[in-house]
Amino acid sequence: MTTTSVHVWFGRVAAGLVLATFGMPPWAQGAAGPVPQIYTCTDASGRKLTSDRPIPECSDREQTILNPSGTVKAKIGPVLTPYEQSQSEARIRAEQKERARKEEEKRMDRALLVRYPNLVAHQKDREEALAQVQLVKQVGVERLKDLLAERSKLNEEMAFYAKDPSKAPARLQRQVAGVTQSLVDQERFLTEKDKEIQRINARFDEEQERLEPLWQANAATAGPTR
Repeated sequence: MTTTSVHVWFGRVAAGLVLATFGMPPWAQGAAGPVPQIYTCTDASGRKLTSDRPIPECSDREQTILNPSGTVKAKIGPVLTPYEQSQSEARIRAEQKERARKEEEKRMDRALLVRYPNLVAHQKDREEALAQVQLVKQVGVERLKDLLAERSKLNEEMAFYAKDPSKAPARLQRQVAGVTQSLVDQERFLTEKDKEIQRINARFDEEQERLEPLWQANAATAGPTR
């Protein structure tokens, strides 16, 4: 055996003893153990750093994770400060809230479309809602006319005490005060009915504005009728 052969033989024996004693190194384990990862980045000073775990010096910047072959496996972002973390969480919550709002709008649109499949159905419901309020308002108008007529009669009686209304009988004074207050209440009631009519029209106007593109989309989907 030559000197070179002896050296090779001793080298193989030594390698076998190392493997028998310590086992396979991580990079040689393959399927028998975890695949190593390489973290690499460039720090604030411009140094290119490499490690087998996340690099603290690059916690404020992006780090690249490489496979043993050198290909890019993944990238991890910088570690956020408490303030940045709170801002990020607030942004996520706002995005979630906005998505929930849009989903709720879609749900309401679907329900609205089921209730009012076309303009005719919507207009009919509007007219019925207005008619109910108008009916109540008309009763109020008639009541107002009666109160005005009653006050006119009382004013004729009070004309005898025009120089000194305090000399009018207590009964008459109470009637005048009662009718006057009733007129104020009735006029307030009629004003509220007018506002309710405005609210109903505003609601139906808003609904119609939302429904029109939905009706158009439905008509386009259905296509021309024969």
